[in-house]
Amino acid sequence: MKGIKIVVLAKQVPDTRNVGPDAMKADGTVNRAVLPAIFNPEDLNALEQALRIKDMYEGTTVTVLTMGPGRAAEIIREGLYRGADDGVLLTDRAFAGSDTLATSYALTLAVRKLAPDLVIGGRQAIDGDTAQVGPQVAEKLGWPQVTYAEEMHLDHGRMIVRRRLERGVETVSAPLPLVVTVNSTAPACRYRNARLVMKYKYARTDTELQVESTDYIAHARPFIRITEWGVDAVGADIEQLGLSGSPTKVKEIDNVILQSKEAKHLSASDKDIESLVKELLESHTIG
Repeated sequence: MKGIKIVVLAKQVPDTRNVGPDAMKADGTVNRAVLPAIFNPEDLNALEQALRIKDMYEGTTVTVLTMGPGRAAEIIREGLYRGADDGVLLTDRAFAGSDTLATSYALTLAVRKLAPDLVIGGRQAIDGDTAQVGPQVAEKLGWPQVTYAEEMHLDHGRMIVRRRLERGVETVSAPLPLVVTVNSTAPACRYRNARLVMKYKYARTDTELQVESTDYIAHARPFIRITEWGVDAVGADIEQLGLSGSPTKVKEIDNVILQSKEAKHLSASDKDIESLVKELLESHTIG
């Protein structure tokens, strides 16, 4: 079978796994300045699925598509280090403040321009946990979608996907073009490849080249240019972007910091274990 064109939806997110009291701003948005930026974990699972398909079918290409500020180009480089062929950074001030509806609108326009056979993304991002962007992109494209995927392969032009559900596993078949979202239960992404790191460590967007004043590198080594698209490049309606295109409004937000106040030391004896279970039952923690 001939290869296919795959677009991986990826997002640079603040590391919300270790948050403190200043992790949120008063307006209900994430205070990204105090949290390190990372490659969204489930998007790495999605990238691995794309790379496995590339390994199986000669001629398959993998493009990492991300929307965000200029610094989000870093996760495109991460994708290149692991085996992706190229990447596109969707960036523009007009995208700022976009909720899932406005984000999926912008991503859909970019996907249409790239014209892939398959779009793969993580189930959800750890900074929002909505799991809405992938399905919304599929709906706007008018393509079938498969969610909660943890393994996939092609069979006579159809994608066979194993899904991890709450009460078990199911296998489904879907035609291309297709949108798939991937669970964290899918195989972890492969490590960086040293040869690819050396090849792509100078990969830059036009904006980064202007800031660093290293345009000569791009002319000498054209394969390291990362494509950068704004509103005009994808033909977006500015009213459907950013805050104006985002119906989601944060009414109130509370910071909840869990702290350990007491500890109980138990032995492995039956008496101590029975006592603990009884205490948990009485407090309705279990049962």
